[in-house]
Amino acid sequence: MLWIFLVLLLFTLLFLLARAHISLKPWLGMLTVADVALMLTGMSVAVGVLILCAVIAAFVFFTVEEIRLKWISGPLKAYIRKSLPPMSDTEKAAIEAGTVWWDGELFGGNPDFSRLLATPKPVLSEEERAFLDGPTEQLCSMLDDWQINHELRDLPADVWTFIRSHRFFAMVIPKRYGGLEFSAHAHSCVLQKIASRSAAAVVTVMVPNSLGPAELLLAYGTDAQKDHYLPRLAAGDEVPCFALTGPMAGSDASAIPDTGIVCRGRFDGEEVLGLRLNWEKRYITLGPVATVLGLAFHVYDPEHLLGEQEDLGITCALIPTDMAGIEIGRRHDPLNIAFMNGPNSGRDVFIPMDCVIGGEAMIGKGWRMLVERLSIGRGISLPSLSVAAGKMCADSTGAYARLRKQFHTSIGRFEGVEEALARIAGLTYLMDAGERLTVSALDAGEKPAVVTAIAKRYLTEAMRQVVDDAMDVHGGRGICMGPSNYLGRLYQSIPVAITVEGANILTRSLMIFGQGAMRCHPYLQEEIASATAEGDGALERFDTALMAHMSYTIANAARAVLYGLAGPLFAPAPVAGPSARYYRQIARYSAATSAMADLALMTLGGALKRKEAISGRFADAMAWMYLCSAVLKRFEDDGRPRADEPLMHWACQYSLYQVEQALDGVIRNFPVRPIAWKMRVWAFPLGRRASLPDDKLMHQLAGMLIEPSATRKRLVSGIYDGDSESATGRLHHAMRLTIHIEPIERKLKEHGQIHRPDQDYGAWLSGLVGAGILNQKESDLLTEARAAILHAVMVDDFAADAFSRQAEANRPV
Repeated sequence: MLWIFLVLLLFTLLFLLARAHISLKPWLGMLTVADVALMLTGMSVAVGVLILCAVIAAFVFFTVEEIRLKWISGPLKAYIRKSLPPMSDTEKAAIEAGTVWWDGELFGGNPDFSRLLATPKPVLSEEERAFLDGPTEQLCSMLDDWQINHELRDLPADVWTFIRSHRFFAMVIPKRYGGLEFSAHAHSCVLQKIASRSAAAVVTVMVPNSLGPAELLLAYGTDAQKDHYLPRLAAGDEVPCFALTGPMAGSDASAIPDTGIVCRGRFDGEEVLGLRLNWEKRYITLGPVATVLGLAFHVYDPEHLLGEQEDLGITCALIPTDMAGIEIGRRHDPLNIAFMNGPNSGRDVFIPMDCVIGGEAMIGKGWRMLVERLSIGRGISLPSLSVAAGKMCADSTGAYARLRKQFHTSIGRFEGVEEALARIAGLTYLMDAGERLTVSALDAGEKPAVVTAIAKRYLTEAMRQVVDDAMDVHGGRGICMGPSNYLGRLYQSIPVAITVEGANILTRSLMIFGQGAMRCHPYLQEEIASATAEGDGALERFDTALMAHMSYTIANAARAVLYGLAGPLFAPAPVAGPSARYYRQIARYSAATSAMADLALMTLGGALKRKEAISGRFADAMAWMYLCSAVLKRFEDDGRPRADEPLMHWACQYSLYQVEQALDGVIRNFPVRPIAWKMRVWAFPLGRRASLPDDKLMHQLAGMLIEPSATRKRLVSGIYDGDSESATGRLHHAMRLTIHIEPIERKLKEHGQIHRPDQDYGAWLSGLVGAGILNQKESDLLTEARAAILHAVMVDDFAADAFSRQAEANRPV
């Protein structure tokens, strides 16, 4: 009887803690009643009295304000104030940038899935669709990646003209300035199609539409700056670049050595107030051909011409590249991908204050400008390239695995190859879902800095896995470079995507959880602000936030345990059917992650900032919950197609397994072991149960890539199809013929007819026609298919001195 009562009491308390918002006093009263009830049902009176004493002590400490302020909140406020690490202006700007969206729901521990499902499905307008089907398709037809990267080491002149004249640099510029004013979804679709054709071309197009002067001008520029530059940028009369990174300064903007000294100087024949600049930058895309340079530098005012302060902070300016003292035009060679990228520098370059983006009033606000605008472009540019890479690999690898045979069997039928094919299909579906949800948020007016960081980091890493798998399946076909190789340059370009717009190591280990914990937590910012504040009311403010934080943590811990013990009964799911269980699992892991993060913050305090491996694992948990949410949203948006269920199941199971691995990694490596044991009880009350997708799903996903179907078409939609004579066009043609001849091959096998390598193929077929086993049409089809397959799988070769000639031409100077 006692055990039944205890179990019922446990679940009742967990349910109320998890689902009800009850203040501390009623809780203590209920615990007293429960204690008395336990004693009446047979529990030891001595134990009951001890529990009752503990409840009374807690009641006194937590409900009598004077005692609580003196013995709990006061000492904690002093401890937090002392232990908080210093925060640089760079960190403050990054934490305060952007908005909180679905990331806040996930980090909060109680996600409202109706908010997720209410996010509008991304849809192209008629104008955007026409641009995608017209100029974008035409641009792709003009691109020859081998010519660009190997022969010209640049885009052809007619491609540059086409890009500028058709306003590809102006997708984010409003129509009133002559731009296209596309949605984030259209922007992504354009980049995906170009990326499926040429990495060099898509980087050229994406950079001005990401962290480019246009974005900064629109958000912060003066009216005069907008009226002068935006029409010229939209028309392609100006080619922009933005210079932030230098030889000794990358992600830490506070370390930028480039300077601007406030002074007076002559400009256009007049003496004006301005800045004398000295800088040296590296890795600047479009720099070698730019006509206008966006520049980030540190401003100092030693003569106090603007005020008492000398160090004025990071500032951004827009500078014509033909000004005296600027050196620009030399190129880097980024992994043999021939987009324009290079160094630039300036020596004693004087600019008037009008060149500062936003004018004199925006001096010192440059880093905030950059992180706010970067958080938008970061969610579109590299994620779009990643999705395109996934779709390209799914399309080409599936086709190659069907037509390439070993032991008279398509290699796509071998389980070892199926493992790679399944990952390609599942991760491509997941990446596409993640990008769709991210651009939907951007189009809804959100600026979710954490979400866009997740999209950039985790989609580019998924792309790395997908391309690796595609290369493994292709073998030598993907290794030998030449006009026929459709994977090699993509493989070479991966580190570029991993590195730019926020290096992935830094993004994972410092930014996502560090920024997410501060921005998404409902009480942490107020606690820190009140802990460091002085004066009347500061302690009371801290006390209010602290008590709310404690209730929040207890509720999340109870929710995690309750859902871990009996999730199907209690965890919420906004839909029924095959996807419902994944909503419940996200709810469970969200509560566990939030409660564990609170414990980590309370235990380690400022030291957590230096525990980058633990922060990175928390980032993994948040990111994979976000991507699983995106998969579920896509499945709903697509109308829950039955044929897509295996993709949805694979992507959700893969994501949730990564969440569980991340949380387990936090627990196993948490330095304070008693706290780690508590975390394990909260997160895994019945142990770890998530697993990777099984072999049944693996077979289903691999089969999707090697068989033409509506699901396969949906999975790879949006990339450039190519003409029949391109390398991918030949691949598709060979795949179609392979499928057509398979019934004929089965008939030959039934007759015991297998072609031997020492037989002439044409003579063998003629003999079969003569014997009545084949008709002439079947023989012709086999001949055509054999030639098409050979044409599709062959790699390029070159003259013996071809590379020595090329090396001489490309020798650096």
